Amino acid sequence: MPNWLPCPPDPATGVAGAYLAACQTELRALKPGNVHVHAAGHGMTVDQFLASAEATASILADPGLTVGARIFECIRATQAVAGCNTNLGIVLLAAPLAQAALSDTTGPLRDRLRRVLAALTVADADLAFRAIALAAPAGLGRVEGSDVHAPAAVTLLEAMREAQDRDRIAFQYATAYADVFDTGVPRLRDALAAGATCEEAAELLTLDLLATIPDSHVIRKYGVDAADRLCRRAAELREEERSDRALKLTRTRLGELDRELKYNGVNPGTTADIVVACLFSLWLMPRT
Repeated sequence: MPNWLPCPPDPATGVAGAYLAACQTELRALKPGNVHVHAAGHGMTVDQFLASAEATASILADPGLTVGARIFECIRATQAVAGCNTNLGIVLLAAPLAQAALSDTTGPLRDRLRRVLAALTVADADLAFRAIALAAPAGLGRVEGSDVHAPAAVTLLEAMREAQDRDRIAFQYATAYADVFDTGVPRLRDALAAGATCEEAAELLTLDLLATIPDSHVIRKYGVDAADRLCRRAAELREEERSDRALKLTRTRLGELDRELKYNGVNPGTTADIVVACLFSLWLMPRT
């Protein structure tokens, strides 16, 4: 049986504990189209994701690593235990957040994150490009002006800014994690304050993101129309949940959408990655 951490995590477990709890909570939530404890999918299992989280937690929490080194070493460790891309988006988002939490500067987490992003180097970009090439995510290889299979010529922040219009992970870098801090963390806090479990809060946030932001992983694999259709389906489910004036979602309806998406091979993986980043950020904040 997996060693499930409590939710929220014990602050004493630090950055590694916050990250592991975020990854595990996301896996316990019924997120349509993604791998979770309720159903595997896309040729991957929950065990692979759990192993990936456990293999990368201590790397992310290592204060001696740069952002680029964190990213590369995490993806190398993931390939060793999972043999496939389970967490590239998660790691790309988590590495700057971990750096911000571990830095010796003061202030709110997002302010510290802005300083981390501004200080990213060409070396960080080169290591991140090597990690992306190693993970080989579906549909990703080039960004406008930057090729992950070639040595980096710009900083990691500059490379992400070039890609922000077509990749929502890159958009987070370019906007100091707007989806995380302006939408995700407040939504999680509201849901938890209203009595939702951590998993229910993650499900509510997933629906909000799916309903309002076309998933860039779906766009890369299936096109804008498929992503827009998913937005409309998620918006319908979100309205049903709101009309019931209840936080607890109808698992039957979520399960139906989950099975439909997996049958068609549609994986809104970017949305799941952002949900992990939101949970991670929420649990890092009391530590900063």
